Amino acid sequence: MPVAMELSRIIISEINEQQVIWLQEIDGKRTFPILIGYYEAKSIQRGVKGIHAPRPLTHDLLVGCVESLGGEFQDVIISELKEHTYLAILRIRHDGELVNVDARPSDAIAVAVSCTPPLPIYVAEEVLQDVVGE
Repeated sequence: MPVAMELSRIIISEINEQQVIWLQEIDGKRTFPILIGYYEAKSIQRGVKGIHAPRPLTHDLLVGCVESLGGEFQDVIISELKEHTYLAILRIRHDGELVNVDARPSDAIAVAVSCTPPLPIYVAEEVLQDVVGE
């Protein structure tokens, strides 16, 4: 059963290639980091702070395309940890069907914070157990 999480911290470094976002369990104490790229971290930061670019950026474009085609974003699930890489799913409701779209967690979370209201973020219990060690 996926666990409800929220974005708790974004750490952006101008001198390091890898950036870090932290997810926090909503009804618990578990947290864990995800290493992401600089541009994805900046996109997530813009979404969290409500900073809108004059023209759509990549994640805004994706949200606009899906919504223009009649889709509705439902949530994000970080579903697996495979060979030290997190895998995520963006779930979109379209014509009464739930469509799972494979995504990098950083892109999925950037889309989640680009939506109004922001999408719920879930992490598979197995992923939390692997990462947190419980």
